[in-house]
Amino acid sequence: QVQLVESGGGLVQPGGSLRLSCAASGFSFSSATMSWYRQAPGKERELVATITSITGSTNYADSVKGRFTISRDNDKNTVSLQMNSLKTEDTSIYYCNAKFRRIGLPQNAWGQGTQVTVSS
Repeated sequence: QVQLVESGGGLVQPGGSLRLSCAASGFSFSSATMSWYRQAPGKERELVATITSITGSTNYADSVKGRFTISRDNDKNTVSLQMNSLKTEDTSIYYCNAKFRRIGLPQNAWGQGTQVTVSS
């Protein structure tokens, strides 16, 4: 079955860095658009970054541009999010997301999330 397993979350001081990873299985990873979302307590889930399947083009939320970098490894079926210059407002649960087609129908899969806490 489709699985997305995030790792790499934790506690970091403001200005620090973390690297999140998502291991995917159960679908054609190289054909999927992969994204990272986040959700803070009491707030709606928001899109952080996206990387497309064919061209590998990327898109970022304005709040993370210049600080976060999304990348993918189609040989290892992984997508990563390098987060630098972290701020307290980056504190959230971060979710890996895959959008792909199966038998022509759109599919939308989520990981279980990983907690990122930015605090001194």
